[in-house]
Parts: sequence; structure tokens; C-alpha cells
Amino acid sequence: MSEGAQSERNDGKAAAVAPAPVDPWRGFRGICAATLILEVIVVLLAIPVLSYFGRGPSWVFGLYIGGLTVALILGAGLQRRSWAMKYNVTLQVLMVAGFVFHWTLGVMGVVFLLVWAFIIRVRTIVAQRFAEGTLTSQHG
Repeated sequence: MSEGAQSERNDGKAAAVAPAPVDPWRGFRGICAATLILEVIVVLLAIPVLSYFGRGPSWVFGLYIGGLTVALILGAGLQRRSWAMKYNVTLQVLMVAGFVFHWTLGVMGVVFLLVWAFIIRVRTIVAQRFAEGTLTSQHG
């Protein structure tokens, strides 16, 4: 056996690697990112709906939908940032502002605003229970 192979085997036995600490908010950030991606799909589906219910989309509407779509996709990747929740709520306000283009966009904005209000409420409850040490994952 070569000297390098034996030293690797000995080092593997001697060195114990400590596991990385578990991030308690990882799953929550995943839910937020998934909600934003779902919102992207719904926003893009607004284009044919608006064409069916009203006049065809204008270039201003196209810019609005395009910008909103890009902002939502970027938001899905920014969930680790401390300001991510403020960004998410700002996006919802922009969705509600879609009433300017068509009532269907505004309704979608209100629906997603309610979804984000629920997400924020759940986040508040989990943060409170985490601070108290009463989460199930904290025992064991």
C-alpha cells in the first residue's frame, strides 16, 4: 500500500467532522421562493386572460408584466437576504397596482397579498415559538 493511501485512511479515522448547524428558516425561505415562482406563472398567464377579456395588451402593459416577472424571479433568489420580506411585500403592492391595466390583474394582486399576509403571520408565530424554545424541532 502506498504511503499516501495509508495516510488518507489514518486521517479519515482520526479526524471527526462536526456537522453543519441546521438553519431553522431554510424551509420557510423555500416556501417564500416557491410562492414567488407560482406568482410568476400566474402573472404570465394574465397576458392571454387580458387579451380575452379586454383589448389586446399594450406595450406599457408588456413592460409592466415583463418587469414584474423579472422582479418576481429575482425575488425568489433573494430570500436569504434580511430585507427579502420587505421586497416580497413591495412586489405585492405592484401586483395590486395592476388594477391600472385591468381589473383581473388587481384581483390577482389582492389574492397574492392575502397569501403573503398569511405567510407573514405564520412567520411571526414561528419566530415567537422559536424564541420561546417551544418548537418541536428544538427538542431532541
